Amino acid sequence: MSISPPVDITALLAGRKQAVAYALNLLEDRRPEVASQVQRLAAWLSQNARPGRHVIGITGPPGVGKSSMISRLVEYFRKHQKTIGIISIDPSSPKSGGALLGDRIRIRHRPDDDGVFIRSLAAGGHLGGLSANIGHLLLLLEAVYDITILETVGVGQSETDIAHAVDTVISVIHPGSGDMLQFMKSGIMEIPHILVINKADCGEAAARSFYDLKNAMIYMATDKDDWQPIVILTSASQNKGFDTLATALDQHLSWLTAHDIAKRRRWQLWQSLLAFFKAEYGRFGSRLLGGERQILKILEQSDASTPDEGMRCLYDQVTAAMRRKMNMVEDKHIGDS
Repeated sequence: MSISPPVDITALLAGRKQAVAYALNLLEDRRPEVASQVQRLAAWLSQNARPGRHVIGITGPPGVGKSSMISRLVEYFRKHQKTIGIISIDPSSPKSGGALLGDRIRIRHRPDDDGVFIRSLAAGGHLGGLSANIGHLLLLLEAVYDITILETVGVGQSETDIAHAVDTVISVIHPGSGDMLQFMKSGIMEIPHILVINKADCGEAAARSFYDLKNAMIYMATDKDDWQPIVILTSASQNKGFDTLATALDQHLSWLTAHDIAKRRRWQLWQSLLAFFKAEYGRFGSRLLGGERQILKILEQSDASTPDEGMRCLYDQVTAAMRRKMNMVEDKHIGDS
């Protein structure tokens, strides 16, 4: 089966790097002449997501060791016959607009292994660290790989944004650097599902951070039916703690599956589309459609399954609302004259 322009679905689902890269490039292409092809591919991908897939978001400040941790996770998952697709969101170059750091260079893997694919992506000026077309790219990786990892630049509202894009959020924290106090004060402790104190080889500082967070989690415990965040110590340099981290990831996926993961993923799609709509149309567009609650209601009623379908629905609604507003202004002008 193929989609025009030729995307070899057999090669794509087998994880052939050239096919995956070609499809990603197509999904990133904003030219009007390929829009219908992008829509057809996105629609096909949304109907062919891999059963049992797990989308993991990893966020944390620069230098905390996210890339080293991902390298160890890749090693672990490949040992257990899992395939992995990784999108690493880098800061944008002020000159080219492209990815500045090229985080995929720092993530260790075998280049000839079709079970691992890594793409560095520029943040594109989005404060939350996620580019506007991330939904399309995740659709692709979810159809091809068992595990999808989304790594963000760890600035701005990345924790909030990533929660609207993934199943499980991991926040990586550097022990003894002041991150701990800031993290506890920031009001985002309810977002991560797993908290990782990386660089456990720091000794006493790591142990102190671990127990501080564990105690904070006890005081912040919510309803017993809710997911209770897990705190884990890891050391990428010593390859310690990753069995425990993988077990925690499995536990959270099992919990999600038991609590209607499909409904959660639909809600995430609508939230990400709402954020994109607000970025494109601002408060004026939101007011035209009756505010955020009404926009979410429109998306729910549309039953959109891809970002394109959802944005097309909102675009049609805002265009119709603008026409009505213009007609009202014209009618008033005629009445006054």
